[in-house]
Amino acid sequence: MSETMQTRAAKRWIDWAIIATMLVLAIGMLLPFLWLFSMSFRPVSDAYKLPPSFLPPSLNFSNYREVLNSRVPFLHIYFNSVMIAVIVTIGQLITCTFAAFAFARLNFKGRDALFFILLIGLMFPAQVTILPIYLGYARLGLLDRPIGLALMYLTSSFGVFLVRQFMLSQPKALEEAALMDGAGYLKIFWRISLPQLRPALSALGIITFTQTWNYYFQAKVLLSSNESLTLPVAMDVLRGYMGAGNLSVVMAAMSMSILPVVLLFLLAQKFVIEGITMSGIKN
Repeated sequence: MSETMQTRAAKRWIDWAIIATMLVLAIGMLLPFLWLFSMSFRPVSDAYKLPPSFLPPSLNFSNYREVLNSRVPFLHIYFNSVMIAVIVTIGQLITCTFAAFAFARLNFKGRDALFFILLIGLMFPAQVTILPIYLGYARLGLLDRPIGLALMYLTSSFGVFLVRQFMLSQPKALEEAALMDGAGYLKIFWRISLPQLRPALSALGIITFTQTWNYYFQAKVLLSSNESLTLPVAMDVLRGYMGAGNLSVVMAAMSMSILPVVLLFLLAQKFVIEGITMSGIKN
């Protein structure tokens, strides 16, 4: 056997080994979701059955009906989460794109220092800033209002960084030619820069929607009444004090709450990978 054939055979075995490893890891990642959906279709008496079985004995939708008929206004809370996630996603796509264009394409005094200060915001967790936000919202009357939670995140340091890095990887030739022809920066942004940003904006939109959908700490602090809650906090209410609630009902609620995020990611995961990958490339 020639050396070339041996090399090809070795590469083929390595590829199969990588595929097998990824398949095992994928199955391991999917098992919690399978268990979640399985639990949502079975009575609570089977929740702690040993040995556990991943397939429910029957497709019983009573737990889903109980979620919709519970003391928690689940559909209203679902609407709150959708509204907040959509507002935050649209807000970040607009503000982060304009800010990224300014940092990537405009030359002004103190640009790099200002960008460095913006990146420092990534170092602080939500727990550090929640107290001044809470006091400010109390004065403005925005406590216990879902729109207040959305207003907190209309822009993002991470979003500006992601789009700026992607924009730096794009050639400037067309923009410089348009500038020499007398086009203004707004026209250059709208006609030339923005169409090239689809992968980065897709990645930012999906990441932002998913992150906002899962906000728990912020919603727990700022929202209190059942009508203003978001889905992560509603899971706590359904679980009950000391976890005394019906576990199967909680699993049914969680199954309904994760479906939009899972479907969104499955439909657009290639844009996330492309946007994040190309954001690290700089000409």
